[in-house]
Amino acid sequence: MRLSIVVPVLDEAGGVRDVLGRLATLRRRGAQVIVADGGSQDDTPALARPHADQVIAAPRGRASQMNAGAAIASGDVLLFLHADTVLPCEADRLIAAGLRDTGLAWGRFDVAIAGRHRLLPVIAALMNRRSRLTGIATGDQAMFVRADAFARAGGFPDIPLMEDIAISRALKRISPPLCLSRRVITSGRRWEKNGVVRTIGLMWRLRLSYFLGADPARLARSYGYRPRDE
Repeated sequence: MRLSIVVPVLDEAGGVRDVLGRLATLRRRGAQVIVADGGSQDDTPALARPHADQVIAAPRGRASQMNAGAAIASGDVLLFLHADTVLPCEADRLIAAGLRDTGLAWGRFDVAIAGRHRLLPVIAALMNRRSRLTGIATGDQAMFVRADAFARAGGFPDIPLMEDIAISRALKRISPPLCLSRRVITSGRRWEKNGVVRTIGLMWRLRLSYFLGADPARLARSYGYRPRDE
């Protein structure tokens, strides 16, 4: 069972080599690493090429970038990795064993949030519990999916925010998620920069608005992200 890791990036010159360097062990064991660049204005693509199997250009937006990477992936299983998230070194083996033993089509890892704020471990624990209860995964949890199930689900919807929730809903119609208790580590910089409590409130408001049918483009602007067509 070969793993293809798709990493969407945008202006990550300061850290892309470190991000991809942490995947070297997985590459040596046969994993394919694809970097999908969304139009970086710095040296991200050039810095990424020595450390990836392929670096491609894609329309800006995590959903479109991840879909572009998935389209050229050769693995049986696709893993979508945010540039600020670190996988466990045995991620490939955990995924292969879990999917083989359960027969499930997709899944995600539990998450830990790196940072100094005392609420970050609580937030991570609540995220993991909520994910187990709802069957909804977030991008920070390093979602993985069998390539054929990804195609059946139609890939990520090309929306500027909440693409992870949208594809989780589609994949749940194929199978429940495999919830791996081994943790990925994601950066808490956004939480600490914008205020932990304020960020919690914002994310809950955005998710509630999305579930109630709000336009993802409007939600993206509230999140501080400018949609591609603006």
